[in-house]
Amino acid sequence: VPDREKIMKHKWFVWFTRYWFYFPIGGFLLLTACVLFGFGERSYIAVHDNMDLFLAQYQMLKNTGSFFKHGVDVPFLGGVSRDLLPSELSLYSLLYMLFPTYTAYVLGLLLKIVLGIFSFCLLAKELFGERYRIYRPVIYMTGFAYGILYFFPAFGFAFASIPLCVLLLIKIYRQSALRWYLALLAYPLVSYFSYHGIFILGYLVLAIVWISIRDKKPAKPLIAALFVLAAGYVLCEYRLFGQMLLSDEVTIRSTIVNPSLTVPEIGQEIVTVWKDSIFHAEDVHGKVIMPVCAVYFVVLNLSYLRKKQGGRILREPFNLLMVFILFNCLIYGLYDFAPLRRFVEMILPPLEGWQFNRTIFFNPFLWDMALLLILVRLYDRGAITLWGANLLVCGAVLAVILSPTRYNDLYATCHHRFYEYNHGTEVDELSYEQFYAVELFDQIKEEIGYEGEWAAAYGMHPAVLEYNGIATLDGYLGFYTQQYKEDFRQIIAPALDRVEASRIYYDDWGARAYLYSGTYESVVSAGKTVHAADDTLYMNPEAFRQLGGTYLFSRIRFSNAEEMDLKLLGEYTAKDGSMTVYAYVCK
Repeated sequence: VPDREKIMKHKWFVWFTRYWFYFPIGGFLLLTACVLFGFGERSYIAVHDNMDLFLAQYQMLKNTGSFFKHGVDVPFLGGVSRDLLPSELSLYSLLYMLFPTYTAYVLGLLLKIVLGIFSFCLLAKELFGERYRIYRPVIYMTGFAYGILYFFPAFGFAFASIPLCVLLLIKIYRQSALRWYLALLAYPLVSYFSYHGIFILGYLVLAIVWISIRDKKPAKPLIAALFVLAAGYVLCEYRLFGQMLLSDEVTIRSTIVNPSLTVPEIGQEIVTVWKDSIFHAEDVHGKVIMPVCAVYFVVLNLSYLRKKQGGRILREPFNLLMVFILFNCLIYGLYDFAPLRRFVEMILPPLEGWQFNRTIFFNPFLWDMALLLILVRLYDRGAITLWGANLLVCGAVLAVILSPTRYNDLYATCHHRFYEYNHGTEVDELSYEQFYAVELFDQIKEEIGYEGEWAAAYGMHPAVLEYNGIATLDGYLGFYTQQYKEDFRQIIAPALDRVEASRIYYDDWGARAYLYSGTYESVVSAGKTVHAADDTLYMNPEAFRQLGGTYLFSRIRFSNAEEMDLKLLGEYTAKDGSMTVYAYVCK
């Protein structure tokens, strides 16, 4: 016993029990950096809404030197305004200005984690005051669990910084100091208006109304904060606001057809998103956090009822978090209730086609705050529950790390590279290097004498061409002119007429202006194998020429090239055999 007491009083043991959380956090950051920088472009990076979208756009801005230019077009979708691409007044965009695209992407992942932990801990310090030092292990670990969530990568900073915004608003309400207003003005540098900003402003309006009624006087500091934050978004995303408010061009947003579900279907959707969230914000809360919260919710409220303290149920912070989560889920489901959606578009015409159900993006933060509230209360109950809380939060962290979610690049890279080592062969998916195939397209461009002519892709994402400096008639963008959508439709009409699912996909949405198959819903492949038995191209070659099309780069060799007025210039295969590209020129 004396030896045990001596060990427990030793300074190193005391230090470890206080700061043990630094090890998993530091170890994970080091592991992520070593894996993704170690394998480099041989890593496996998520394609959907990532490599097929923003990474190619940032590379285009770099290729054309258009980060800061005005009044210029970028070479995809037949030439769209630079203003439709991400703002240069963004810390995430800054990474792509300063570093090669892959390096910027990995740095963005690492900094998102740091930003998530940093902002979460600062908020907790403000909320818990002097007891922050006691709760520090679970605060850091919960912040860690939040920071490593695999959000939509391009908007990872916006997700991770939500606690920072809450902190700044609390500081302003309590102190109203100039430095906090300035910090709030700069906050949009790490946020994004369409995904988070407009909802933060909306929630802030509700908070102002509620606090003003509660305090029986106007909440002047928060009213000022509302205008400061709005000004910050306008300044940082001036290009977006210019397109939304000052341009009279009709965009594809005016013809987007959103689903109109029945009441039972809406109810099912609400339950699904409450249980699983959505793929752009996969927080895997259903594995650890939700069961813990469900048990705690029942125990907590039964205890209030037994003590005949029903009034406390309505004031309980944990219950308010649960209500907030449910509210966001309800909004997500009700978005698919057509009358409500039309009403919002009627009173706010600039938001036509805009998804106001993105309030769901705040739920990962709310789930983690609910978990933290449970953990700190366990800390207050004694040593046994304290270590139980530590184990619980470690379980929440492991659930995130070990879940193969869409954007878990660390898991995908480790899994696929281990498979290669264990089986002596690679998986069918393309790595970052293989997906963009820069060396292969450098060879193709040199051999065909490419000099900036308009082209299109078949069997691969147009982003591959865009990344490699090839101007494309096709592309992926959620906001471009309706006229171009109709013009491009003339090219792909033969394919759309044959596959009803593709017709609905394009006509009702249209963000992916791709060349479609006339047999399958899609032949676009992010793998080494292109799963398409039909080698017939269904396209209007005259419409292709009228839009200026010259080249067509395909992963499938066409059996009807002559009929489509295409001449095969060559067959090109990557050195590792991961991709074969057939280069055609329009006669």
